[in-house]
Amino acid sequence: MKTGYEMAQRVQRIDAHQHYWDPERGDYFWMLPDAPIARVFGPEDLQPLLAAHGFAQTVLVQAAPTLAETEYLLKIAGETATVAKVVGWIDFEDPTKISALERFAAHPKFVGVRPMIQDIPEDDWMLRPDLDWVFRAIEDLDLTFDCLGFPRHLANFHRLLLRHEGMRAVLGHCLKPRLERSDSFDTWAEGMRKLAEDTGAYCKVSGLVTEAEHDWSDNVLCPYVHHVIDVFGPDRVMFGSDWPVCLLRCQYSDWVAQAARLSAHLGEKAQAKIFGETAKVFYRIG
Repeated sequence: MKTGYEMAQRVQRIDAHQHYWDPERGDYFWMLPDAPIARVFGPEDLQPLLAAHGFAQTVLVQAAPTLAETEYLLKIAGETATVAKVVGWIDFEDPTKISALERFAAHPKFVGVRPMIQDIPEDDWMLRPDLDWVFRAIEDLDLTFDCLGFPRHLANFHRLLLRHEGMRAVLGHCLKPRLERSDSFDTWAEGMRKLAEDTGAYCKVSGLVTEAEHDWSDNVLCPYVHHVIDVFGPDRVMFGSDWPVCLLRCQYSDWVAQAARLSAHLGEKAQAKIFGETAKVFYRIG
């Protein structure tokens, strides 16, 4: 009998979260210059890995808070068949940038935006009234909103998504649970449950290996992955590699195999959704 993972390989597989970058562009402020990932990563690096693991397409996500980054990614997308969609960035604090958002929205591969909320000191930033214009614009233009934050942002994302119920949102990296703190699991799990039950948000199983400093084994990650699948359901959960950030802990193939093991308890149809069909629906990939 075929496993769910093998079944997923027979349908269109989509990596719902990956990056390309060139540090020489100068706007990756978070990247340490001596980090092993502080070099150019482009399609020529990822294509063999996608082919080896049966991924037909990807969602390319911004990694720098500049309009130049979005332009850079859209150029790559226009030249790269495997890039299905691009999640970019605009300045949420500048309403005049609605023209940039409208221009990006006209691009066939542009799908939404991701403000780097995890790096903003003000936890309540997303709830500021002066930002309402951009959330309304995301809804009006039928774009997506990638939620990048930490467990301390759970309640605010809940408020935000209830305030903008028509906005298509996805929680990136399971909102980065604190894997080194077992006493924090219950708070994170309850916050994720409330988001799943009260909002229409989706969730990406991605970026988890880099949230652990020492141990990212199946035993450590299993409670988090299983909880997300339990509360959101496979129809609202999607796999993402977070490559090349994942290389800080493991190889692309290691995380793909681990994600397959952690979802092996599911049936064929459910696992196929996580490895492609859910992303196809959420990001409206043709």
